[in-house]
Amino acid sequence: MDADPDLRTPRLTLRRWRRADEDRVLDLYGRPEVMRWLGDGPPQVMETLAQARRAVDRWAALSSAPPLGCWAAEVSEAGPRRGTVAGTVLLVRLGDRPGPGDPEVEIAWHFHPDSWGHGYATEAAAALLAHGFAEGLERIWALTHLGHDRSMRVCERIGLRQVGREQPWYDAEMEVFRLTAEEYAGSR
Repeated sequence: MDADPDLRTPRLTLRRWRRADEDRVLDLYGRPEVMRWLGDGPPQVMETLAQARRAVDRWAALSSAPPLGCWAAEVSEAGPRRGTVAGTVLLVRLGDRPGPGDPEVEIAWHFHPDSWGHGYATEAAAALLAHGFAEGLERIWALTHLGHDRSMRVCERIGLRQVGREQPWYDAEMEVFRLTAEEYAGSR
């Protein structure tokens, strides 16, 4: 990634998280309705600004190996939501344990409930998918918890293909989606 890691969509700027965003990080990841869909164990909500600060620092480290990274999805369109960080989008190595064809890359999104239903997750994820393939990724995966219909619909809208229910990377069975660079190029 060049010196300016921002990615732009018609309504969003995908940028690095900043220390100034810690309150929003805490508000987003301190919500049980968000955290219930993240990870493979019991939901663990964020409780302190110190945890938010560590998360921002961890995300900066993730973003140091392009095209991988963690972006804040900030609303840039005119209107009352302008400047609001709607959520997070990520391209990260998939899981801590080896899976098929390791190392693999996962795309993910976590949005604040006040930003649900605006199409931001789809818009941000589509931009990040295009970015990943433009930067040479061969294949991108997405994993959703069983029953997380909103997230599964985002996967479908951005062109990911459902593989089925698997458990190759985490301790919980997930709905697994995948798209190859060749499939992506053929759909454009």
